[in-house]
Amino acid sequence: MKRRTLDLLFSIGGVGLAGLLLVIGVVMSSNADFSNKYVTDQLAQQKITFKAADALTAEEKQAPCLVEYAGQPLLTGKQAECYANEFIGLHVKTSGKGKTYAEIGDDQTALRAQIAAAGGAAAAPELQKQLTDLTATRETVFKGETLRGVLLTSYGFSELGAKADQAAGVIYLGVLLLTALSIAGFVHALVTPKSKGFAVPEFNGSGSVKKETLKV
Repeated sequence: MKRRTLDLLFSIGGVGLAGLLLVIGVVMSSNADFSNKYVTDQLAQQKITFKAADALTAEEKQAPCLVEYAGQPLLTGKQAECYANEFIGLHVKTSGKGKTYAEIGDDQTALRAQIAAAGGAAAAPELQKQLTDLTATRETVFKGETLRGVLLTSYGFSELGAKADQAAGVIYLGVLLLTALSIAGFVHALVTPKSKGFAVPEFNGSGSVKKETLKV
């Protein structure tokens, strides 16, 4: 095979591969843009604003992100993660005294059994009051955990967009590299004599192949 032909084949293949990677990169960038816009639009509809710095409690001030985002509207995935974990998470833990929605449900079941054993709500008013308070607490925890889950889902979606954007950046670098190599291949093909072969062996006077090298 002629060296020029080989150069052209590799260069054309490189251009084709670069074109394919470029399409993939554009798709990844488009997905990243959609993710970021979608998350921002959805969070903006919630109209959540971080507490002002002077309104933060001592516990809240222990979370650096709550101090950083103080007074700002919640519009990004990172902000959603902060609000979910550091603000809602803190207050849910406080309201439920460290117990989750499911654990409080177990406590409700136990109280109902005690009330039934005592002869009903009328016969055990103190237990009934505890059950009423516990039910209200469980509702508060449920609402907090639900909103927290929604916000963390938005954060996860935004992170997928960020990963897609990073992948697109790597792909674009690959496109540039392949393009540069392909251009170099075309240039090499143009300056290479048409008659020059690839890996053509040289023979010595006796008809044997020279040991030192192969002409390329």
